[in-house]
Amino acid sequence: MTGVRYLVGTSDRHRSAGRNWARFGDTEIVWTDGAQALGRGSRRAPALRLVTQVGRSFTDEHPEVTVLVEHGRHLVVAGDLSPGEAADGCWRVTPLPADTVVVDRPEPAAARTDPATDGLVAQLSEPSYAADLTWLASLPTRHSLSNQFGTAVTWADARMSASGYATTRRPVTVGSGHSENLVGDLAGTGANRGLVIVTAHLDSINLAGGPSGPAPGADDNASGSAGVLELGRVLASRQWQHDLRLILFGGEEEGLHGSKQYVGALPSADRARVRAVLNMDMIGTRNTATPTVLLEGAPVSTGQIAVLATAAASYTGLVVETSLSPFASDHVPFIDAGIPAVLTIEGGDQANGHIHSAADVLAHVDTGYAMQILRMNTAALSNWLGPVPDPPRPAGPVVAWGTDRLDVFVTGYGGVLLHKSWDGNGWQPATAGYESLGSPG
Repeated sequence: MTGVRYLVGTSDRHRSAGRNWARFGDTEIVWTDGAQALGRGSRRAPALRLVTQVGRSFTDEHPEVTVLVEHGRHLVVAGDLSPGEAADGCWRVTPLPADTVVVDRPEPAAARTDPATDGLVAQLSEPSYAADLTWLASLPTRHSLSNQFGTAVTWADARMSASGYATTRRPVTVGSGHSENLVGDLAGTGANRGLVIVTAHLDSINLAGGPSGPAPGADDNASGSAGVLELGRVLASRQWQHDLRLILFGGEEEGLHGSKQYVGALPSADRARVRAVLNMDMIGTRNTATPTVLLEGAPVSTGQIAVLATAAASYTGLVVETSLSPFASDHVPFIDAGIPAVLTIEGGDQANGHIHSAADVLAHVDTGYAMQILRMNTAALSNWLGPVPDPPRPAGPVVAWGTDRLDVFVTGYGGVLLHKSWDGNGWQPATAGYESLGSPG
């Protein structure tokens, strides 16, 4: 068989002619193809493979495989593994791509912030987020086919409606059973409105315990679902140029059924006006000493990734990593349809051994860390939605006139607009029209 020689390090000092390389954050692996001996005799190094996994799904299933690089959801392994995907969709094996940055660690510069976005970010509430997270994780399970999933949808529907969203519940087929998606819409005010979509999957699963096993799903994915509700609450406090749509999917854990069926039924007119899809899946467990977030998309979503990275630098202390190899969450069907979508997920999630089990409980969720991801997401969403600017305030007296009418407007103390009018019968009282415009300046 074909063998390889490989070196793992933290720089590109081993690169040279005839050698291939792949980078994962600050770690790089360099290898040489060909039937080259490693050591004495005819010993050959096994082929290299790239594994993308959810949590530790591949690592736990294949403890016999030699892992050369472990970086978040990405592994480089040595072994004669055939490319393919696990039956449950929790891991994928592909050839290790040559001369490629698999996971980048950019250093985005903070941008100049604006008061409107600052104020929006300041409205995020950790107690509000934690309360929604706690309610969702308190259900025995949110398995897609369970009665409790329906309970969660009804509760989330009421939360969206209370924030001003027009909600619909759409059926989803999961095998021989049925689940549903919850969709909430908030109309923009622009003339040519685009569409911004914020998503998470509401369902949970216990792989070992089966459909009836306890599945609190605190991190996976009450953390993301509560994030959708908190972002929705804050974003509804302002008017936007573009339409906003919140979606909580069912059937994700069984194979992305909710998002696949939603995208499949999305009208072409709506597809064409999507400005960004922001997907949150597992945003609550801090797995690294330095808080890290992975922004995962595809070439179609590089612009959206850049906006998120800048928002992280401007509003958080998060270390940003990026990947253009989408896998195993609800951003994938959008990307497959050519729609720009990005997954925001906790960094280093291979260290999270609690998901998909009864152990995925609130004790492992760091709401302060999740709030940093929500701050980043809020700033990016403000960029994509386009704030409606406040009406201009007069800098001095303004006079308008018409037939038999004269109006005078003056900005008074504290930014109050005073209005006095002449209607042909004399001046009306100055108190006839006061409108507060907030603080001057």
